[in-house]
Amino acid sequence: MNSLADHIVSGYDSDLNELTASLSDLGSLSESMVADSVQALKMRDETIARSVIERDHRANAMQAKIDADAMRILALRNPMATDLRRTIGAIRVATDLERIGDLAEGIAKRAINLNDHARLDQADSVAMMGRQVKAQLSAALDALLRDDMRTAMQVWMADTDIDDMYNAILRDLLTSMTADPGMINGATAMLFAAKNLERIGDHTSNLCEVIYFTGRGTQLIDDDAVQAVLQRPDRS
Repeated sequence: MNSLADHIVSGYDSDLNELTASLSDLGSLSESMVADSVQALKMRDETIARSVIERDHRANAMQAKIDADAMRILALRNPMATDLRRTIGAIRVATDLERIGDLAEGIAKRAINLNDHARLDQADSVAMMGRQVKAQLSAALDALLRDDMRTAMQVWMADTDIDDMYNAILRDLLTSMTADPGMINGATAMLFAAKNLERIGDHTSNLCEVIYFTGRGTQLIDDDAVQAVLQRPDRS
């Protein structure tokens, strides 16, 4: 290969690697925002909550840069096959990670609001749900960096656990509000926090779908192993 071709290939690889590094940075930021928002909720710590809120503008800026870099690659490099999927996937991943940051910011705001109310018994359940959501997000981000489609599938299928936890918290909070109308404001704030966690789980599932599609060029839900699990009687 001549020197010009070598330079073009090297520059292309550098662009893609920089895109991956930027996604890693945004993923780390979003992950820390989720962890800290749950910590603020559990510990009733307004300082931690405000630190999450202050980080949201960084997530927005990082997502905008990733979009711009990916669009530049599409325009100048004309990627094909896996490289095309990787570039488009970066835009999708960045969007989901930015939304995760927004949802973490929302939890932090609810945490501040909850400090004006008596501590709710459901706070521990929401904190447990938060730890599970954060663990699945961490696993998905690790799968993203390692192109690990098997882990992506496992995380995707585990989203039903998050849904089950949210539904249990929802029922518990509604029962408590019915029994004691005086706790409606605090319980509503807690419910919004739990809903945000459930939505973070959904965005994490989106990441897993992108990881799978980038690697194989097919949809994760069409995988035979996934279909076998989805069709089990105990999943209905």
